[in-house]
Amino acid sequence: MRAMAIIAAACALTLAPLAEAPAAGNLTRRAERLEPLELNAGSGFSIKSYDLETGVYYRWRIVGDGREEYRLVAPELFRNSWIDRVSIEGHEVVPAGLHAVAFDGEGEIDIWFVPIRPGDYRFYIETLERQGFSGVMHVR
Repeated sequence: MRAMAIIAAACALTLAPLAEAPAAGNLTRRAERLEPLELNAGSGFSIKSYDLETGVYYRWRIVGDGREEYRLVAPELFRNSWIDRVSIEGHEVVPAGLHAVAFDGEGEIDIWFVPIRPGDYRFYIETLERQGFSGVMHVR
């Protein structure tokens, strides 16, 4: 009997970190629009930093200028978020997972997502980070 009590206490201590408060936010309302991220071949990203909250439904518009081919990479952000949908030039895609989005010309991509884990998540264009194509999403 005493061994069972010890095992139960050990399990409670092990699982205690998992019992965090629920995320703030209301997923039944419209997505909160983030300021659009513009990809500009001459100056890099128009925005270098976003401040987000877990449990809030966001819509992130990314706009390519068409002067370069871009592959925006954000694996940690996408891995730690629920991705609702992606819209490319008005055509909706419901991805099973997401690692990056690519532009081969001028256009817009919208990503609807909910961050589920706090952290600082980088987004960048591979090989162009030193030219201003690097930023971070601060999720609290």
